[in-house]
Amino acid sequence: MTETAPAAAIVCPNFINGVWVETRSGRRLERRNPADLSDLVGHAPLSTRGEVQEAIQSAQRAFPAWRSEPPPRRGRILANAARRLEEQREDVARLVCREEGKTLAEARGEVSRAINMLEYTAGEARRLKGETLPSELPSNFVYTFRQPLGVVGLITPWNFPVAVPVWKLAPALVCGNTVVWKPSELTPFSSRRVTEILVEAGLPAGVLNMVNGLGEETGDELVENPAVVALSFTGSNAVGAAINARAARQLKKVQLEMGGKNPVVVLEDADLELAADNTVTGAFGSAGERCTATSRVIVVEQVADQFVEMVSSRASKLRMGNPLEPETQVAPLVGREQFEKVIGYLEIGKREATLVCGGEPVPVVGEARGLFVRPTVFDRVPADSRLAQEEIFGPVLAIVRVRGFDEAMAAANSVRYGLTASIFTGDANRVFQAAERLECGMVHVNSPTIGGEAHVPFGGVKSTGFGQRECGSSAIEFYSELKVVYVDYTGRKREGNLY
Repeated sequence: MTETAPAAAIVCPNFINGVWVETRSGRRLERRNPADLSDLVGHAPLSTRGEVQEAIQSAQRAFPAWRSEPPPRRGRILANAARRLEEQREDVARLVCREEGKTLAEARGEVSRAINMLEYTAGEARRLKGETLPSELPSNFVYTFRQPLGVVGLITPWNFPVAVPVWKLAPALVCGNTVVWKPSELTPFSSRRVTEILVEAGLPAGVLNMVNGLGEETGDELVENPAVVALSFTGSNAVGAAINARAARQLKKVQLEMGGKNPVVVLEDADLELAADNTVTGAFGSAGERCTATSRVIVVEQVADQFVEMVSSRASKLRMGNPLEPETQVAPLVGREQFEKVIGYLEIGKREATLVCGGEPVPVVGEARGLFVRPTVFDRVPADSRLAQEEIFGPVLAIVRVRGFDEAMAAANSVRYGLTASIFTGDANRVFQAAERLECGMVHVNSPTIGGEAHVPFGGVKSTGFGQRECGSSAIEFYSELKVVYVDYTGRKREGNLY
């Protein structure tokens, strides 16, 4: 194992009106490195509702000047932030490893995604376009343009503590909104670094405010405060549904990105080597802690035995350990609560299906003492079982056997979620049929369920997503309001039916 000196514990205050301030609550949440529980990363403040109110007031005061800033100037700040993040790429990636538990390769990939998002959105500042429309009347001109919403609230998860905040923050800011951001209490230190980079890039005081704390207090204030006109949330279905129900009473604009139970469909003509490699990547990368992770395989019985052997063989050889070591392939789980949840599902799986490999925690991996779970494969999983229906968010793969394509489609669509899906086949007809029939927001062909690009809309259907999609042009639509202008240049009173 590579020897490194213990890193110092990090201080993480709130950021309100351009100033770093300690919470007045006096309460702190201890965060430890999930790969090495002896390593204290730092203490996150558990802020009060009143501190969120101060942040909202700061954002309100900053809004008039920020909305008046020409969009290309707002975009220039994001471009500056992209350059700064590029310069700090390695430091930020290593912080994500220490705080959240990703492998270094995965953390570097996450930072790259955030850089791409900043670069793309900076360019969108020059494309906040409307359109001109022909009028039914002579000497009349109709056009549209987009305006910012006001103060928006962002609530972000722990599993992508850099990329997901950036893909919310960047379009919100470029559209001219001011922001109050509540990051996950499990990853406050990566959130601080993102805030620092944006502020160093030139954001004026009050435009971005970050308040750490628990959802039931700080997040609740964002939902209930009438000065917050829009909310973007990524997290669990239960919390997202509650946010939507309460925000609807105030007619707030809401964007929700929630759970996933993503299937890989493997047909009898699939390249099984390719399918197995990609399934293992999708299921066990990031320890399965991502909404796009491969959670199920729907495989045709004709090739199931061979495919299960190939997947289990690969899963059994994956290396767990220190996320900073380049050889490490499977990271620890983020925290004790998530660890216990996954262990509970392993016991459920042992009752419902056939355990092929894994199925146990591994508290000590070499010199690493952390929250590791061995990559796990269950076979002959009933399509209606808990293992096949519920989101686990861990390195656990459920294999469901079917007789053919139609049954595969039915099994793939049998869950409440609909984020992403993959199909492995050489039959072009089946590819396009599956693309139409799979009930999800994103379909991958002969590739993993994971992944996305900065300029492409991201999101799902059913219980996975609500409101407009994130990323790409959809994000601009969410964070702005469309206005229509009618210009009558006749100089005369209009006669007749005006509707």
